Amino acid sequence: MYFEIIGEIEDMEVIAKGPSVRERARLAAQFGWGRWRKLKGRATIRLESGATCRVELHWYEAHGIGRRKLKIKRFLE
Repeated sequence: MYFEIIGEIEDMEVIAKGPSVRERARLAAQFGWGRWRKLKGRATIRLESGATCRVELHWYEAHGIGRRKLKIKRFLE
């Protein structure tokens, strides 16, 4: 990962779940079968350069597997 999450992820919201998750088969093959959901939220992060900023994150999550494939979608500040 090229960033580190500082603190908590806030304003978490489910974008897709179940068959609506387009990458469900690939996620299952890579990480295991589970109830995959795509979520978004806001967090403060530290980049590799040492700069801190507020961003919107998107990721996949399944019970018993945890968060996978976190990515920055937008810089908020």
